Amino acid sequence: MIFNVIIDFFTGASVWELLFIFFAKIIEVSIGTMRMILTTKGFRKPATLLSFFEIMLWVFVASVVIADVTEIPIKGVVYGLGFAAGVYVGSILENYFAVGKMEVHVISKPQSADKIVKVLRENGYGATAVDAHGKDDQRTLLIIYTNRKNKDTIIKLITEEDEKALIVAQEVSLIQNGYVIPWRRIRK
Repeated sequence: MIFNVIIDFFTGASVWELLFIFFAKIIEVSIGTMRMILTTKGFRKPATLLSFFEIMLWVFVASVVIADVTEIPIKGVVYGLGFAAGVYVGSILENYFAVGKMEVHVISKPQSADKIVKVLRENGYGATAVDAHGKDDQRTLLIIYTNRKNKDTIIKLITEEDEKALIVAQEVSLIQNGYVIPWRRIRK
């Protein structure tokens, strides 16, 4: 008897239906992740468009699951697995698109900082240099604003010139004026 219950649990729905639920849920949750990010970054129109597709997927997938989840509970399990996988895929997409701006601070010795500034400017990035006083000697503080997508490139350029430079990067919500690549497009 218990053996029949286990078999019914796993065979109550077709493989195609379970695959549809799983992959549709991954897509839906990934779209939701991107929608939230775009909304918080001020991209209202693309976020609104994504919200339409997100809710349409949710309605159809949830209705397939809810309609007979008590008779075929594996649908609920697959739905949950699709949600979890969607969170993971959404986080990968978020890293890939890297929407937003970053502020990068670099603390280095003055001669190394001069080289870093030169390399950054040769590669199209702006940098502001400020004289600073470290614990034991003079330092230069560099302030760089960039698109999040460029963060790794900038860090690589900095460490090639000074592998011991202190680098701090953080997201910013507003940048106005100055030398910053515009963020009119979602991904640049």
